[in-house]
Amino acid sequence: MEILWVLMALVMLGFVLLQISRRRRGAVGLVEPGHPDAADPANYGFAREEELDIRMPGPDQDLLDVLDLVQRTQDYRGAMQLLAGTEAEGERRWQRVQAFAGAASLELRQRPGGVGETPGGQWLRVWRAEAPKDAGGAAVHAEFLVQQAWRTSTPGADDFRIIMEEAKAACGEAALLAPGDPVPYIVELSVARGLGYSREEFEQLWLKILDRAPNHMGAHLAALQYWCEKWHGSRELAYSFAEAAAARAPRGSLLAAMPLFAVFEHLPEVNLVSGFYQSEVVTKAVHGALHAVHSARPDDPMQAHVRHLLVFFLVRGERWAEAMNQLTVIDGHVGALPWTLSTDPAAEFAVYRALAVAGYEANGGSPATLPH
Repeated sequence: MEILWVLMALVMLGFVLLQISRRRRGAVGLVEPGHPDAADPANYGFAREEELDIRMPGPDQDLLDVLDLVQRTQDYRGAMQLLAGTEAEGERRWQRVQAFAGAASLELRQRPGGVGETPGGQWLRVWRAEAPKDAGGAAVHAEFLVQQAWRTSTPGADDFRIIMEEAKAACGEAALLAPGDPVPYIVELSVARGLGYSREEFEQLWLKILDRAPNHMGAHLAALQYWCEKWHGSRELAYSFAEAAAARAPRGSLLAAMPLFAVFEHLPEVNLVSGFYQSEVVTKAVHGALHAVHSARPDDPMQAHVRHLLVFFLVRGERWAEAMNQLTVIDGHVGALPWTLSTDPAAEFAVYRALAVAGYEANGGSPATLPH
């Protein structure tokens, strides 16, 4: 009987705390679609959840057109031509290599092949067989192997290590085919994390990237993973790496946003600190990221990555209007952190977007007051 009374007391306490929490948050929450109190993201011209593109963080119509052609015809030549015409040192080449590799990996998962059946991603195998000296195909193949390792196995397992060793060799081959291209070495950063390179080995790899593309944002994000607490570093090492990158970032560089990614990688699993997302460390990192996107080139392909993460932090920090400003730029594409960590990136993004709209309207905002 005493246990029953204790359980009842706990339930009542939980209910009271929930009501207090709701009042402190200004009663902003989600209701069922169609409810009279529901804030409708469509009123702001936002895409419907089922229309959100989970493949990329932002628009790249040339890539989408070529990817559609390659997958429809199973002819790799469009991909080869697109990569050959993409600047080696830029962010876009790295994103396109990831996209082609991801498409081939997803095809293989959907159609693994069997007796009398051609496996998915066959166009990549044909690409490597017919154009073995093509640097773009070699880079895509290396990234494909990396993605296969992470998607189909568990770090530390024998099959994981076998695929990663194969990926490491593929990175070396791709680097020989394009000595000035940083992409093969960026791909190897994931290999280094998976195989547990020593810090000396990792630093040597990192120096090769800095020699070729010292301000490459994608490379810095990949390297940050190695220094994180959950892999081969610590919170302090990850923060130090991110803050050093931000400090040496040239004017207009998105590297100033690196501390925000370091904070995200070390979020507490259970947040017991009131106002964590308004804390000094988060506020400072958000401020740096906002400054970065405001000063970066409008066509910088890494802007979308930063803006997506800003939406996460701005919504958590109840900075509704600022979150809405980011959403007007990135809406339509959700292939970026933090949404890609979810099994349903579009749904995860839609929840945060709905919260931003609800919070914005609860504080007097409307489609008419939102700048575009």
